[in-house]
Amino acid sequence: MANDRRIAHLDMDAFYASVELLRYPDLRGQAVVIGGGSATRPVELPDGTRQYFRMRDYAGRGVVTTSTYEARALGVFSAMGIMKAAQLAPDAILLPTDFEAYRKYSRLFKEAVRNIAPLIEDRGIDEIYIDLSAWSDTAPEVARQIKDAVHAATSLTCSIGVAPNKMLAKISSELDKPNGLTILTPADIERRIWPLPVRKINGIGPKAAEKLSALGIDTVADLAGAAPDLLRAHFGRSYAEWLGRVAQGVDDRPVQTYSEPKSISRETTFERDLHARADRAQLSEIFTALCVKLAADLDRKGYVGRTIGIKLKYADFRGVTRDVTLPSPTGDAAAIRQAAGECLKRVPLDKKLRLLGVRVGALSKKDEQAAASHAVQAELPFAS
Repeated sequence: MANDRRIAHLDMDAFYASVELLRYPDLRGQAVVIGGGSATRPVELPDGTRQYFRMRDYAGRGVVTTSTYEARALGVFSAMGIMKAAQLAPDAILLPTDFEAYRKYSRLFKEAVRNIAPLIEDRGIDEIYIDLSAWSDTAPEVARQIKDAVHAATSLTCSIGVAPNKMLAKISSELDKPNGLTILTPADIERRIWPLPVRKINGIGPKAAEKLSALGIDTVADLAGAAPDLLRAHFGRSYAEWLGRVAQGVDDRPVQTYSEPKSISRETTFERDLHARADRAQLSEIFTALCVKLAADLDRKGYVGRTIGIKLKYADFRGVTRDVTLPSPTGDAAAIRQAAGECLKRVPLDKKLRLLGVRVGALSKKDEQAAASHAVQAELPFAS
């Protein structure tokens, strides 16, 4: 492990919920769940107060986007069905999602970080890795400056873990939430990392954790002490070797300051199951809207793509995907709609649907495609 590396992982604290609490400060300290639709929007009353939507009044198939720490204490977590969450926290307040606001605050906190430490790997709307190796001796002080700058720019708190590599930094950022700052050195691994469940290591999923548990391996310490032959017998050589490395705190991945997206997609889960024939008009409208929004996403990000795909999820939760590759890249909504429609013809539509999605892959930069096209045109006889 390179001791001169200092990698930070910054994770915004209950990000979506925290943004909503800026808008509704009277909800601070209460169990609040984010994930409702427009019907759950608070009602402004004549006396200046607000009437909030309670979880017990929800009926539908939405899922929890996030929740405040008070709601988490009641067992309500991200990706849980709202109906199930309502059973655990019937008096919790349910708010609608507002992704436009979340994207705004995401831009603000990342800009604040870049002004101090520009080597950033963007990992999503609410988390980033930061390479602080240039401040090897003063990384804790720089991390504190970053926390202060993020709060000044957004009025929100974040948690930062600083460690010799990305894996340890990510684990560290979760150890002292919320508003935490955790500095981890190689000497701290045995004391702070080894007692943790193996699932805390990013890359060990539920199935792998279940297999490890069946072998009596529940903690990172158990994994560190596991016989290599045992791991190879159950996980194969490559994954077993990776497990052995990460249990010792080894991770050589660099901070990737830029990466091209593999695909861009849009999808929606319906309020009620829809049938391709009985609800054809409504499905057609939703389908077209997804394609239009997807085309706008591509245009905003400056991409076009050759592979157009669809994703369906039936009422029984079974999923299916189909895609088609076009002769040339496109970002046009009508072209995406037509190609996605061709994909739809290749899947059974005799059952009710609960989710529909459209995806564009095999991406390339729009300006690069335009330049290539002009170059080809210039070489053609009578091109002008």
